[in-house]
Amino acid sequence: MEKQVIQSVGFRNTVENGEVTGFQFKIRLPYYRGIYLSQIMPGTLFVDGERIDKEEITWWFKDLPYTNEEMHDDFKTHWNPTECAVLKVRKPGGLSQGYHDLKYGFCFTSSYMPPVMQDRLDPDEEPFIIMPEFGHHVNERRLLIV
Repeated sequence: MEKQVIQSVGFRNTVENGEVTGFQFKIRLPYYRGIYLSQIMPGTLFVDGERIDKEEITWWFKDLPYTNEEMHDDFKTHWNPTECAVLKVRKPGGLSQGYHDLKYGFCFTSSYMPPVMQDRLDPDEEPFIIMPEFGHHVNERRLLIV
């Protein structure tokens, strides 16, 4: 795994039945303990400045797909810090060949963090207290599709 949250390996267009239906990228959990899916607060994805609706993104853990709503209610599935999540984005035609700028934030709750800190978390904004080890920041990366 790479140090950056957004991984360069796995960034590519997705194909179903011979048709390019979107693209995918991987993210790692920057937290040493792991979390349950219900703790995740997904943010908004921007690709080359274009906003992608949250409904167009499916998270994949251990080859199983999860919508944001499914993750919100899932108290049993654990995201291990040694495994990447794959985010698959529906975008007919996918992305063109070349470099693309990705901006994506997510954060998660933690039982031992004071509620005043967690209540102010917004996955799309830099927090008032920077804690990258909790994923509480917006991640940016330029990646290449060949």
